[in-house]
Amino acid sequence: MDHFFARLEARANDVDSLLCIGLDPHPGLLPEYSPAAARDFCQRIVNACAPYACAFKPNSAFFEALGADGIAALTDVIATIPDDIPVILDAKRGDIASTSEAYAKAIFDSLGAHAVTVNPYLGADSIAPFLQRPECGVFVLCKTSNPGADDLQSLFVGNEPMYVQVARQAQSWSKHDNLGLVVGATDPQALAQVRAAAPDLWLLSPGVGAQSGNLQSALQAGVREDQLGMLINISRLIATSRNPEGAASELRDAINSERASSIHAPQYDDRARLAAILVDSGCVRFGEFTLKSGQQSPFYIDLRRLASFPHALQAVARSFQRMLSRLTFDCIAAIPYAALPIGTAVSLATGYPLIYPRRDRKQYGTRAAVDGAYHKGDIAVVLDDLVTTGESKFETIETLQACGLEVRDIAVLIDREQGAAATLTASDYRLHAVVTIGELLTAWRDSGAIHAAQHAIVSDYLSQGS
Repeated sequence: MDHFFARLEARANDVDSLLCIGLDPHPGLLPEYSPAAARDFCQRIVNACAPYACAFKPNSAFFEALGADGIAALTDVIATIPDDIPVILDAKRGDIASTSEAYAKAIFDSLGAHAVTVNPYLGADSIAPFLQRPECGVFVLCKTSNPGADDLQSLFVGNEPMYVQVARQAQSWSKHDNLGLVVGATDPQALAQVRAAAPDLWLLSPGVGAQSGNLQSALQAGVREDQLGMLINISRLIATSRNPEGAASELRDAINSERASSIHAPQYDDRARLAAILVDSGCVRFGEFTLKSGQQSPFYIDLRRLASFPHALQAVARSFQRMLSRLTFDCIAAIPYAALPIGTAVSLATGYPLIYPRRDRKQYGTRAAVDGAYHKGDIAVVLDDLVTTGESKFETIETLQACGLEVRDIAVLIDREQGAAATLTASDYRLHAVVTIGELLTAWRDSGAIHAAQHAIVSDYLSQGS
């Protein structure tokens, strides 16, 4: 049988939808709280909205509360859903292995669901029984959308929040690639962090609608580069509509509109993800710092730390890869030392060879000024971690040109916006930045990483130096 996520992806492509429709027969939405009313309520939504659904997600709790007849009603609802639409049971199971094995049998065999939400608090062995069947999917709770999620999920473990650790570790738990994550649409910063840590996993994202999650922000932070990999779960907006079919159609189209927009505006996605990555890895810190020049700065950037965070380095390389795809060049010339690990990651991501100018020319052997394999006449794109005024890049350019290389473009992760673009343009070089410090500041302010006063202080400091 097909792996669960192959089936889910096929459904997403067949109906051009990332809409997951929640089936929550809440007592307040029913004429009476009975098994029959719960069953009929959900079946009406299924019958009306099936053409627009990538998946349906029944909430087990509202059926379990109705006893044995409620479980029978849940079985009937799942049986009503067309065979080509995946069913994710929202059950949030998680217990010792033998108990989880029984839960898995109940959910996949007795109830007929295709996937389930699980709680990772007991660790990998508690989830293993759910992952044994390739055709059955598991969505691990990672960063949930409820108000109390931060009580535990955002506690720092080492250098990053616990939910990022969950995202990292969970990727190794499945040998069948049938594991995804639950990340609430109410926290775009967390979505961006999880997507950076788990670039290939499917994310189930509740919270749009009644919980005030923003559809645009959620999709831009969480959708994969192939515009898949994310299920937007919506329940109440559809269930309470006078025209559920029309509501589902409009929501499917709204999701697709935002997906299409993100193709043409990838920089927003990069801002959200990179802003979170840089703060969480300690590459950017706020406070009072003395710079090499002796000046006092309200923030400090140290991108050498990226080498200690492989997933962050990988995310940075992907951002460079998107930007460099628009340029013409033969090799990447990374400036020592901060750009060397970044350049290596970018080389691996793009397939372009890496060279680098030596700080001190070798006085023995080949006496090379530039290390690596290249040919005279090759076009080199200069790669560095950041740029301030641009003046420091000319030494590298001159070294490369003296060795017969041609330089047209300089690519950096961060432009500090202190005159580099104008300086390089005046000498017929083009500057390309994955992100500017202004964009990062806005992202940090919007996500709550810095407060408004800090934003103003750093902005004022930068304006004085420009």
